[in-house]
Amino acid sequence: MSMDPDETRPDRSLELVRWIGWAQRKAGDDWIRERDLSHQQAFVLGYLARSPGAIQRDIAEVSRTSAASVSSLLQGLERRGLVERRSEDGDERRKRVYTTPAGEDLIAGFDEAMLAADEKILAPLDDDERTTLHTLLTKMTAELPRPSRD
Repeated sequence: MSMDPDETRPDRSLELVRWIGWAQRKAGDDWIRERDLSHQQAFVLGYLARSPGAIQRDIAEVSRTSAASVSSLLQGLERRGLVERRSEDGDERRKRVYTTPAGEDLIAGFDEAMLAADEKILAPLDDDERTTLHTLLTKMTAELPRPSRD
């Protein structure tokens, strides 16, 4: 007995929205995995690319993790030559963290990859349909609380 492919497709609109979100996450996961990074490593590299010279406490705060976890994560990235910690004014207790050129090269392209994934998802729609979709989603989300990292 063969199953009709349409029977396995979600039939509720919000299930379809979740499916789109899953496709976006999968594209990000695949991109990260291809570079042999964990999600936290990729996040920290991206953060350091935008905020060079951050201190470990800042990294722990934005990644919502402990100082010990950040230290371990940075050690792993240092072993791969992706980040470096530099003393500030000769004070060994206070180090700033920077991506290396290798780290910057490895993380470069993530935003473009995600834009390409979005374009692939939207490819079946013409310009008018994209505008209508955007208008409808904007209307639906107007009264919803904004997502947060909490």
